Amino acid sequence: MSEIVAADRLEVLVLVDNLTDSLSTTPKNVVPEWTGLVTGGRMHILSGAAICCAHHGLSLLITAHAGGEKRTLLFDAGPESATLLRNAGILGVELGAIEAVVLSHGHWDHAGGLLAAVEAIARDRAAGDVACYVHPGMFAQRALQRPTGELTVFEPVPSPDMLAQAGARVVNTREPQVLGGGAFYLSGEIPRRTAYEVGLPGHVRRAVDGHSWEPDPLLMDERFVSVRVKDKGQFVFSACSHAGLINVLTHARETFPEVPLYGVIGGLHLSGATEKAIPDTVVDLKKLGLKLLAPGHCTGWRALAALARELGEELVPSAVGKRYLI
Repeated sequence: MSEIVAADRLEVLVLVDNLTDSLSTTPKNVVPEWTGLVTGGRMHILSGAAICCAHHGLSLLITAHAGGEKRTLLFDAGPESATLLRNAGILGVELGAIEAVVLSHGHWDHAGGLLAAVEAIARDRAAGDVACYVHPGMFAQRALQRPTGELTVFEPVPSPDMLAQAGARVVNTREPQVLGGGAFYLSGEIPRRTAYEVGLPGHVRRAVDGHSWEPDPLLMDERFVSVRVKDKGQFVFSACSHAGLINVLTHARETFPEVPLYGVIGGLHLSGATEKAIPDTVVDLKKLGLKLLAPGHCTGWRALAALARELGEELVPSAVGKRYLI
């Protein structure tokens, strides 16, 4: 991975998340939504129309500054286009500056705004196309099966053909990728090693016959993005952590053994059927010595409470409109 370039600094802007929170205090390097809007001259009167909407899903705008250059990546696109585009407009996002889009895994709450995002970015880009990175396993119909056997069927992910028609140069592969002139690393499939991180119980996908359903708890199409930050270490973006946060961070550390782990942001999916993994996750997480942990989206309040009891100032939960300066 000699192509990887260390960023001088990193900015992460939360475009979509489940939570809105501009009242809690934050460290100096984390700017809440309202503060950012006021200081940036984008909000003069506080009102519902002036602030972002929370929505079940995730979208992060990642900007790496290296050697005088700025490289920008959109990581996921939230559950639907209206929320993504509304929040991006309120936050003053220059969509044309986005060089690439990564879909972390094939779920509606990360892909619902994807077509609109690609269309808007392609329309506003002054030069070149917009690369959209996907995994071939993302496009099967998926659902959650309840104990009764009933299915809650998910909205499908836009197909590669649909993305191409929207203006994307689709990169559909299982293999790891280096993006943004070396600023971003997109992982391949994440090895599953811990005994307690078992994926998403009840998750199923359409079988090849097109009619029946088959178990799909591991969601092997899920991948993470990593950025190396100079004098700090490796910062990891894990949208839902269906692979398990410890599996994600273990793989990131093994991929770049010479670069210490610095932080992670994203959904940890320690809610619902996966809550039983909270104690083991917290124990193993403390061993990694992260300097910044920003859980959001599907993490769940029980996991946040456990993390708050065990961690110190490194815990800064995600919220829509929040900006992390790393």
